[in-house]
Parts: sequence; C-alpha cells; structure tokens
Amino acid sequence: MNNALIADRLDAFASLLELSDANPYTVRAYRRAAETIRGAAVPVADLVRSGRVRDLRGIGPGIEARLRELVETGAIAELEELERELAPDLVGLGRYLGLTARRSVEIARALGIRTADELREAAADGRLRSVPGVGPKTEARLLEALAREDEPRPKRGLLLNRARDLVEGIAAALAQPGLALDSSVAGDVRRFRDSCEHLAVACSTQEPGPVLERFSTLPQIVALIEQDEQRAVGVTVEGVPVELVVAGPHRFGTALIRATGSAEYVAALEPLPDGTDEHAVYEALGVPWCPPELRERAFRGEPPALVELGQIRGDLHSHTTWSDGRASVEEMGRAARERGYEYLAICDHTPAVGAVTGLTPDDVRRQAEEIGAANEVLAPFRVLRGIECDILPDGRLDLPDDVLAELDWVQASVHGGQRMPRREMTARVEAALRNPHVSCLSHPKGRYIGRRPENELDLERVFEVALEEGVALEVNGLPDRLDLSGDHVREALEAGVEIVCSTDSHSVRGLGNMELAVATARRGWATAEQVVNTRRLSRIVARRSG
Repeated sequence: MNNALIADRLDAFASLLELSDANPYTVRAYRRAAETIRGAAVPVADLVRSGRVRDLRGIGPGIEARLRELVETGAIAELEELERELAPDLVGLGRYLGLTARRSVEIARALGIRTADELREAAADGRLRSVPGVGPKTEARLLEALAREDEPRPKRGLLLNRARDLVEGIAAALAQPGLALDSSVAGDVRRFRDSCEHLAVACSTQEPGPVLERFSTLPQIVALIEQDEQRAVGVTVEGVPVELVVAGPHRFGTALIRATGSAEYVAALEPLPDGTDEHAVYEALGVPWCPPELRERAFRGEPPALVELGQIRGDLHSHTTWSDGRASVEEMGRAARERGYEYLAICDHTPAVGAVTGLTPDDVRRQAEEIGAANEVLAPFRVLRGIECDILPDGRLDLPDDVLAELDWVQASVHGGQRMPRREMTARVEAALRNPHVSCLSHPKGRYIGRRPENELDLERVFEVALEEGVALEVNGLPDRLDLSGDHVREALEAGVEIVCSTDSHSVRGLGNMELAVATARRGWATAEQVVNTRRLSRIVARRSG
C-alpha cells in the first residue's frame, strides 16, 4: 500500500467525518495527516509496521491506530461504515446539484435510497415531493438540475495545492501496469492556475475500457455524471467534477494539449494533427512547444526561456518559532540547505501584525545570536538575518531604522487595513518603499484566494516607486495567496521591476511551496535574470549593501 493510496483513504475518511458532523479539529487533523503522508519521502506503511509513524508531524495515537488498521487489513472499518451510512456518491451528486451534504442525506433517508442512481429514479417517479420540506418549487428546481446534469455549469475553484493533490493522485492510480501506458495531469492544474476549475487527467491506452472502469472505482470519485467510449466525468464527495480523457498512443499528445487548455489557446492551434506526444504535435504544426503556464491566451510564437525551479538559489521569506513558524532557525536552515540552496532569509513578524507574536528590537537582536550559531553549524550555507516588517497605516515601518539597518533582508508587508481606499493604500505602501532599508514588498495585493479580494493598491504607481528605489516585489508561494498573480508579475516585469519567488514558509514542509511561486512567476513570463533569488549569495548581500 503506497503513500498516495493511504493519503487518499485518510482524505476520504476526513470528508465523511465532516459529513457526519464530527469535531472540526478531528477532520482537520486527518486532512493534515493525509497531506503529510502524501509528501513523505519514505513508505509510510513501513513506518506503521515498525512503530515509527508518529515520528511524522501531526500523527498522534488516534491516527496511528487508523493507519495500523489500514495497513494491516487494507481498510478502515469506520470509513466503510460511514460510506454505507452516508452514501458518498449520492452526497457528491447532491453537492454537484447544489444541495448541502446534510440535505442530501436527509432526502436519502426519507426516500429510503442509498445511491445517486436511486436519487435519479426517485426524482423521475415523482417521489421527491414526499420528502418533508420539499415543496413543488424545490422539486421543480431539483428536477431541472437533474435534467441539466450533463450540461456545463459554473464551477467552484479549488486552491492549486488541493487540486494538484486530487488530480495527481488520480493520475498515479491510473498509471498502473495493465491500465494506462502514460498518465498526465492536465487542465487548470497543469497550467498552474491559482484557482482551479477544470480538473482533468489524460491517459494513453490501447484499451480505454479498463481505464474508465478503474477511474469510476477510485476512492476520490464517488459518482459518474458523464461517460462515453473515451471520456468520463466523475465527482468527488465534495461535488468537484474531474474529467478523464483517454486516447490511443498515436494521438496522446493531441489529447493532452486539448485537455490542458485553455480553450482559447487550443482554438488558436486548431486543427490539431495527431501526435504521440506534445512535441510531435507542435513540430507538425510548425509552432514552437509552449510551456503549459503560458497557455492561457492565443499564442503561436517563440516563448522565452522561463525561470526554472532548479535555478532558485535561496528562499528570502521564511518564519520560525520566534513568531508563528513551527521550526527553529537551524531546522529551517538545514532543510533549505538540503534543497540545494545557498541561503535562507529568516523573516519573522513584527508586533503590529497583531494576530501572532511579533519581534521587538530586542527580540531581533537576540535572534541574531541564534542565527549566528546556526551559521557556524551550516556553513558555507548562510542563514540571512531578515524581518517581515509591518507597514503601519501612515506608511512608517514597525521597527526603527537602526534595527532595520542591521539586517540582511527586509520584507515590508501590509497585514491590517487591507480595505483602505486606493489613494490611502498606495500612499501607505509608497512611503514604506521609500525607506532605504526595504528590500522587497511582500504579497503586494493582500489577497486570500476565494476568501478575500485584492486590495486597492495602485500597482502601476508601486512599480514606478519600486524601480526608483531598487525594491523587488514578491511572488508569494503560499497556495492561498500566490501574490503577485501571474498577470501582475507580467505587468511588473514589463515595468522593469525585479521579482522574488518566496515561500513565506512557516514550516520545513512549507519550503516546498517554492514550486508554486516559480510556476506563478512563469505564468507572468519571468526569466531567471528577472528573479532576484536565482543569484548567488554574494550578489544578494551586495544588493543589500549597494
């Protein structure tokens, strides 16, 4: 039993616990455990058997017991009981139609049904009106929704990290001997969109039937809403649709381009010839191969040499236990060194952030001692003294200049007051960028994807000031930020402003978000020369002193 399968079962367990109104903390604990297991570098089943699985962060005795049951028996009894009781395929269809999970279960119990197909039959037989609380209007709405079940509908976006976990797990499960010859993530995830609506997997196979059958039985998929000979659309228990496209080996490249999208980009290439892989298709078209991140709009030209993850030499925004991080300075530095980096900037918060502990001037100087000790151990790797310094409402910084002058790297950040009017917000940030000690503006637009919109900051004016002052702008790799966005990255680069790809990591695992930061920069057409932290340590230090 591999890590992906174990993580999928814990995710399914978490989803069904949530449907059964379990303690939210328990649900989150199982989801975090699934995330940890999916990213573990060693086989978790071996850790379970050796009694060492609790060495993994977030695995306590309760989750350990479930893991042991899963590894030893191949199943979790309570999960199977919840699947029998809650009928996840029915819940998934209900959510797809706009019902809450609780309401789907109530309808199922009232009708004595257990599956999505039985719900369709009950609706067609006119039995919905017998359910308490379902009047003529509700029945008509559900019948109309079922009649339009196969039609395209507005989709709910998933954060990129969650969408990647979902479709990568599906692609891996289909890439098994006797099934797909090749299996690839496609859709919005392959283009690294920050909010993913079109989730897709493309497979190459001589025999579509077994692949489609396997897709329908995956733990991630609870119901099929469409299927033909070479395509299926399933939904998860959360009601998220996932498309599977299968093609013969001779035309897999063609299918992958179409499944990757975007629709506008593909339409500009049509008609597509058959090709075994993407490069063969592009060669037949006489068009240069295009990185998926650039396939949002029609484009047939020569793409630039985009920045690569392997060109990143360090991370310039991370946190430790001095503020709201979960690892020490040395632990973060060691983990960054293991990634092949030359440097890592520790940028803990300052007091004005409010929600968490912030460093005072005395704290900053005491932290310097710990950073110095870590550098003795980790040399020639370098832990840089940094700070994520709040920009106060009047544009002043939250630490005095004499303290900021001691540091190697200063991130200036707006946290509170994100709803400021455009003029006031822009003046606030401009004043901070004029401070000679500021190196980079953190998450400039202040968004939380799907939860909080961008602030009113005038980026055009910020670009002008940043260029004048030699301040870089951050591409923040936290999955719910990805700020600057790809579009804003392109605007910044066109204005001549340099960017920094950072993780804003609060844990060792969080350093892995560099992949998302780099992908977002690539969506903005960034090359390595335009990204500050592709440079060697000596140039980073010289940039600060110069």
